[in-house]
Amino acid sequence: MKPVFCGALILALLSSVAFGAAPAGTEGVPIAKQGYLFAGGKYHTVNGKRVMAGQIYAEFQIPKNQTHRYPIVMVHGAIQTGTNFTGTPDGRMGWAEYFLRQGYAVYVIDQPGRARASYSADLQGEQAFPDLQATEQRFTAPERSKLWPQAKLHTQWAGTGVAGDPVFDQFYMSQVPFVRTPDKAQAMTRDALVALLEKIGPAVVMTHSQSGAMGWLTADARPDLVKALIQVEPSGPPVHDVDMVGAPEYLRDGAATRPWGLATIPLNYTPRAAAANELAFAQQDKADGADLARCWMQKAPARQLPNLAKMPMLIVNGEASFHAPFEHCTVKYLEQAGVKPTWMDLGKAGIHGNGHMMMLEKNNIEVAAAMEKWLSKAMPAETASR
Repeated sequence: MKPVFCGALILALLSSVAFGAAPAGTEGVPIAKQGYLFAGGKYHTVNGKRVMAGQIYAEFQIPKNQTHRYPIVMVHGAIQTGTNFTGTPDGRMGWAEYFLRQGYAVYVIDQPGRARASYSADLQGEQAFPDLQATEQRFTAPERSKLWPQAKLHTQWAGTGVAGDPVFDQFYMSQVPFVRTPDKAQAMTRDALVALLEKIGPAVVMTHSQSGAMGWLTADARPDLVKALIQVEPSGPPVHDVDMVGAPEYLRDGAATRPWGLATIPLNYTPRAAAANELAFAQQDKADGADLARCWMQKAPARQLPNLAKMPMLIVNGEASFHAPFEHCTVKYLEQAGVKPTWMDLGKAGIHGNGHMMMLEKNNIEVAAAMEKWLSKAMPAETASR
């Protein structure tokens, strides 16, 4: 195929149109192949008609100068779509283009029942919808509400982060409904991701937020196909949610939404747990530090997660995010289960001011470069053979 010269994934240009400027760094990138595919769908009969549901949508670009053997599959979180990775609301380079420029093939997906992967109410159940106040408080302007201690450190969102600001409005227009029931969403996204990897071959899987659970589940189901796992603020913390309530209490224990520790549906523990109630958890008596949540861990002896120990793993969190009070709990839970993740707390790594939507924030390329540096060290020999 004749190379196509393209500065970014096609959708990366959409966010720049509203502002009349192209993203930075759009000088030609030779593309050997680009397109899309679906994976994982199954036929069902609904009201006497055959329908397809459960498929994943994946848009891909393969650079002509592919210097890394394994592609990166980027998986968005709740309320989001693949546009999280294909640009930013203020028209800058997104993570997909950055990794493409580093010589990786890139696949950007829409989860089943989301955006270009069709939704079926009969098969996938109720949807949850975007919430304006929650979006401002959690994603774009946490420094205003100060619902958790670290929120005051947030500086990296472009613009005010509230409705009426053009950058925020562009972002909020990208928010979409999603399948409400976690066990349904996790099972069908895991199955579709496995089907995608079976089509394209082994890959690096990068998740964000809600899709963190799908990352654990996919790697657990097919560790042979997940060559590295990058979890950007994965759904958590283990076992119980943490409710953010503001000063003076700030953090409260929430519902036990992850009965399998890291997910709502089964993981392959050793010794085997046939049901979630066979797992036993206990909460720390005292938090590991000021402004941190008390972690829930397995009671000793802890069951192990051997499949998740088979690939390099990176956990990333921003210093101002609502994950900052509890991301260490996910790391501790994994370590207790025999997994050896690398933890990149961005603030401690010298990258400051980031919230949950770091892939869209002003220093998004600095964050991407730190992750790529880790990936190059974790997989130094995995250069492309073609």
